[in-house]
Amino acid sequence: MINAFDPSRAAGLGERERAMVERRGRLLGPAYRLFYERPVHFVRGEGAWLFDAEGNRYLDCYNNVASLGHAHPRVVEAIARQAALLNTHTRYLHDTVLDLAEALLATMPASLGHVMFTCTGSEANDLALRIARAHTGGEGIVVTSLAYHGVTASLAELSPSLGEGVPLGRHVATVAPPDAYRGGPDMPARFAADIAAAFAGLRRHGIRPCALLVDTMFTSDGVFPDPAGLLAVAAAAAREAGALFIADEVQPGFGRTGTMWGFARHGVEPDIVTMGKPMGNGHPVAGLAIRPELLERFGRTVRYFNTFGGNPVSAAAGLAVLEVLRDEGLPANAAAVGAHLMEGLRALASRHAIIGDVRGAGLSIGCELVGDRGTREPATAETARIVNALRERRVLISASGPGANILKIRPPLCLTRDQADIFLGALDEVLTG
Repeated sequence: MINAFDPSRAAGLGERERAMVERRGRLLGPAYRLFYERPVHFVRGEGAWLFDAEGNRYLDCYNNVASLGHAHPRVVEAIARQAALLNTHTRYLHDTVLDLAEALLATMPASLGHVMFTCTGSEANDLALRIARAHTGGEGIVVTSLAYHGVTASLAELSPSLGEGVPLGRHVATVAPPDAYRGGPDMPARFAADIAAAFAGLRRHGIRPCALLVDTMFTSDGVFPDPAGLLAVAAAAAREAGALFIADEVQPGFGRTGTMWGFARHGVEPDIVTMGKPMGNGHPVAGLAIRPELLERFGRTVRYFNTFGGNPVSAAAGLAVLEVLRDEGLPANAAAVGAHLMEGLRALASRHAIIGDVRGAGLSIGCELVGDRGTREPATAETARIVNALRERRVLISASGPGANILKIRPPLCLTRDQADIFLGALDEVLTG
């Protein structure tokens, strides 16, 4: 895992943290991972800040789950209020889940007419694939080469970012992400052609096409937002092959890109939109929106039920998130502060040759670090050093991409220009050495 703590180096930690690492290993087993060479022990969050056990504050430029800001009071209040009244499942009538469904659909294209609720983005993607298979009669899925779509068995086998220890399914084909930094002006057409070829390859092996599933910002691949419109030609290639287009908005959605949904930047209407992570600002609520005709066959033959999906407390959290996004103008703030951040990063690039490319939309930003601007060789080791040096300055980010050389910057949407400048100043210090 990129930016993972090495447990064999626990001896270098303070006594309290060393004891906690040992306890984690003993109680949780070996599959869990921690971030940073020196893990951080947090006890509280507020807005874009996290606070460790000693009371030190850290600027959070990484966590896209508490996207409104940590412990947002309106979401906390909505959860507590509803928990004190009723929490049950969707086999009883209650208004809150319907209110949330209406509010979500109001942000979507009119072609998307139904919402289904889950607890996690993994579950949402899993359900989307079940419906897509029922509609198309196929199984073939195309994803990008370092995609992450979830941790269930069916999602892990089409999440190449999980590494070689998690093999891809035989029904899965991968394509290179739409890398405009290296791809040139014909990249969108080549991306669409790669998708068409991937589906054709699956069909030659007797695997009928089912879906193109993409994170609309290609976050795990390295953050590739441009040019606007590239997803329209990608979706057209998938539909020409007989597949559906599923927009995975679990990371880009809910205002992060400066628009409510990442796909909206591309002038395309997905067949299915999956949602998660920021949907409850830390509370586990997720779901999907879908064209009604796609759900007809599935719904006619299959009963869908999820014990906690769409429960009143989760629905109250989801409604509060949508209200805060609207009332506090957070998508617009993401667009404005994100533009300020990217302008600052490009100014740093004029002084630090290691910055090869800056790209993003809103507060989903990738800053690619290279050993040489001519060859664009990934500066992998330097990136790890920079991420950890920022952590020591109490600024949190991580990295992504096949070369683990792309700074992944995705702070809470409430980030201010002053906080963006704190990040830029810290990065400048680290790059200056």
